[in-house]
Formats: sequence, structure tokens, C-alpha cells
Amino acid sequence: MLFVDESALYLLPAVTRTWSPLGSTPLLSAPLSRDHLSLIGAVTPEGTLYVQAISGAIDSEVVTLFLDYLQQRVPGKLLIIWDGASIHRSKRLKAYLTEGAARRLHLVRMPAYAPELNPIEGVWHLLKYGRLKNRSCADVTALRQALGEAVQELRARPELIQAYFRQVDY
Repeated sequence: MLFVDESALYLLPAVTRTWSPLGSTPLLSAPLSRDHLSLIGAVTPEGTLYVQAISGAIDSEVVTLFLDYLQQRVPGKLLIIWDGASIHRSKRLKAYLTEGAARRLHLVRMPAYAPELNPIEGVWHLLKYGRLKNRSCADVTALRQALGEAVQELRARPELIQAYFRQVDY
């Protein structure tokens, strides 16, 4: 069972409260840019995290490539639980399933009114407002590097990912 979702990470940092010496306001300098990384990821109840980042937008082709990536790394049949995004219902994805992927994949759509039921939402929040908070990157390459480091730190602590499954409380 894998919960899948997409997100984005921008060059502008996720600004949060922080500490500084009394009377000294901390300043963040960041390039004014809309450059970003599009993320697609999956988590398992055991605390395994799979993430891929691309520079463009996520479309149905990227989704099918990510599903291939999951099939290469996770043995057996896969239950994919995700939201009702249009890229999850595309003709390309339906063709991908009829071409043979449906033998290993079973796709389940979560209710549109309940994104908080998806544990990977907590992972995205932890990455953006925890591991990468107040982090200013000069370009997308530096952002990708910072993301890679944050993901490795999170993979080393599967109990944090498991906590999001307990928090959802099905």
C-alpha cells in the first residue's frame, strides 16, 4: 500500500518563525523567481519514502514514469491510494493500465473533500516547513541539492513517516 501525491517547491523559502539576537531581525534574501521543482512522492505504512523531482510540470506521462519507478522498487502487487487529480484520470494513464500495468497496480481515489487523510501531505509539510524552512536557494540546482539532503534525512527516520499514518487515524 502506497499513498501518492504531488507537490511543488519554490525558490522562495517557506518563511517561519526563528530565533535571533534581541533587537536583530533575521533577514532572508532570495531571488524573486517562480522557478520551482515539481515533486511526486509515495509513502508506505512502514515509513518508506519515494520522491522524484522534475523541473517542469507534472503531467500524466510523469505519473506513469513514477508508477514504473515504484514497480521497480516495490515487489508484489501495489495498492496506490491518491487524490482525484485530472492527471490521475487521463487517457494516457488508462492506456498505461490496459497495456499491462493493471496486473500489478490497483488504483484507489481518495475523497476530494479529505486531503488530510493522505499521510504524504504531512511529509510535504515537514519537508517545506521543517527541513527546508527559511532556506534560500540561488537556483533550482541548489534547491534540488537541498531537497535531496532533506529527503535522505527523512528516509533515515521512518518513524516520522509512520507518525503521519497514526495522525490520520482511519
